[in-house]
Amino acid sequence: MRYRRARMTARDKPPRRTTDIDAPLDAAASRERLVAIALMCGALLCFSGLDAGAKWLGDRLPTLQVAFVRYLGSMILIAAFVNGLTSPGVARSNRPGLQILRSLFLLGGTLLNFMALRWLQLAETMSIMFSTPFLVALIAGPLLGERIGPRRLAAVVVGFAGVLVVVRPGFEGFQPAALLSLGAAVSNALYGVTTRMLAGHDSSRTTLLYSGLVGVAVTAPIAPLIWESPPSILAWIVLAGLGVFGAVGHWLLILAHARAPAMVLSPYFYTQIVWMLALGWFVFGDLPDATTLVGASIVVASGLYLLARERARTKRA
Repeated sequence: MRYRRARMTARDKPPRRTTDIDAPLDAAASRERLVAIALMCGALLCFSGLDAGAKWLGDRLPTLQVAFVRYLGSMILIAAFVNGLTSPGVARSNRPGLQILRSLFLLGGTLLNFMALRWLQLAETMSIMFSTPFLVALIAGPLLGERIGPRRLAAVVVGFAGVLVVVRPGFEGFQPAALLSLGAAVSNALYGVTTRMLAGHDSSRTTLLYSGLVGVAVTAPIAPLIWESPPSILAWIVLAGLGVFGAVGHWLLILAHARAPAMVLSPYFYTQIVWMLALGWFVFGDLPDATTLVGASIVVASGLYLLARERARTKRA
């Protein structure tokens, strides 16, 4: 997608490849693409572990405390590789205000998602979060001047219908926590659009650094006021693991996009539902009902259609 390619400056970009992602590949390029797909799947596994850990801690510790440790751990790991020595001037941004706003959207999405996970199954929150690409398609129009055609608009409508099947507003199965998950999807969509707005202004390293810095700066002053000691050694381990999952997941994502076009990797985003289903069953004994699975299938199908339209448009460009 244009958003994924544009995030990287000339310094971050790999050698230029053909724009035809369906063009025949030699053995080396084919292996490179398979490595990128494996990295993408590894990143999604890390993000699923992050959500599973946050859900497990939800009944044991305050949400803001969990979010603070998640950002602090990520920031420590990121700073070990992205700092003034390894990347001189990495903290300087050409759009610092927009960087801060983008990071606040990411923090808002994290907090809302962690709160929703207290009551919803992993598969339910993931199904709702899959609405983010549709929200991006709608928001990008007025903010970025991107026109949405009738077919893409129809896919957005169908995708929202799938989300409504999962949420079930007005029906007996409706859970108010689903609104928190929808709020997280809106925050993530705004985060995605502001990331596009930063394209060409800052490197991916600068953007990654700001994401962690702002999260820590906002949560650190409040965390000591609501801090509760983890009730067990396992809780300490899970809490520390959140930072590892977050940092490693984002790093694997960057490595994957440095090796293959975003349009090749994007469909694999939907494989995260497999990890979430597996972790939900293994850790919490949760199995989504038929309605949730139907709604998730509708959302995934609509998202894949949007990706196919974007792919066709890219090939024509």
